[in-house]
Amino acid sequence: MRHFYRSHMPPAEVLAMADRFFPGIGLTPSATAVRSRSFTGPLGSMKLTVKAEGGHYTFIEADTDQMGESRLDRNVKKFFVHCHRREDPAHTLEASY
Repeated sequence: MRHFYRSHMPPAEVLAMADRFFPGIGLTPSATAVRSRSFTGPLGSMKLTVKAEGGHYTFIEADTDQMGESRLDRNVKKFFVHCHRREDPAHTLEASY
């Protein structure tokens, strides 16, 4: 599955957060790329790419090799929530109906 999120954080900060958020998943040798990481583990594999977009936005894209709503996909979504809370700690969730 492919997931994406737009952030206001600098790309280097997003990658540092990803390295801390996914500590149990090992980095593969392709992680030497400046703005991407590849993680593999028992839940599957994921490629995280971060690029500057439109001035002050950072585009975060995560591709997993899992079908449907897997545990790895839920962890990617939790990482995006973690990024959002880092940007805006005062934000509260509200019902959208």
